[in-house]
Amino acid sequence: MEVTISRIALGFGACYLVRHEGAVLVDCGYPGRGRAFRRALSALGMSPGDIGLIVLTHGHADHVGSAAEIAAMTGARVAIHRADRSWLESGRSAPVRLVGALGRRFSPAATRVFSALPFQAVRADVVIGDGGLSLEPYGVPGEVLHTPGHTPGSISVVLREGSAVVGDLAMGGAPPLRRRPGFPYVAEDLGLIAASWQLLLERGVRTVYPGHGSPFAAEALRTIAGL
Repeated sequence: MEVTISRIALGFGACYLVRHEGAVLVDCGYPGRGRAFRRALSALGMSPGDIGLIVLTHGHADHVGSAAEIAAMTGARVAIHRADRSWLESGRSAPVRLVGALGRRFSPAATRVFSALPFQAVRADVVIGDGGLSLEPYGVPGEVLHTPGHTPGSISVVLREGSAVVGDLAMGGAPPLRRRPGFPYVAEDLGLIAASWQLLLERGVRTVYPGHGSPFAAEALRTIAGL
């Protein structure tokens, strides 16, 4: 049985449903997207109860906004890294720091609005440490790795078959703002992001599934960061 990765758009960005013997949802999109998620799930021939775990890649509102609604709908456990846990459980988005020429195109006012975007707080059932988390108990051949840089608690889902769902650790091509993969517009530490990219490459990742933009070949990370 092959691993299936399905992209589900929930606002400006995407979450991913990873299926094998079980199903793991990575990220939950903007607030108020529960109905859209249910429709997308139905289109994939799945029921909410099929999902055993929700992995949140970091504590920004466009990735955790509908977590409470989707968790209640599915009954799935919610997992997040300990460094971003307080944002999820407080209903407040982690701070936003714009970087690079493209990042500076977003106005400070827009950044403040994004940072203040409210969402329903949800309690983490699984708090991930720096040692990561195996997804084998949830029927998915892979693991969660701590890949900081975008936020202190950013994590990536790395599958044994060579794919990685990375949240905002990297961005794919998303015209008209970006036509090729690159660093995210928002980051705590670009050096840490490059180190996290190196870790993914060392783990044999071949395809990157970003939260924003199209999937791309992982070798692009090596070229962009000069690894």
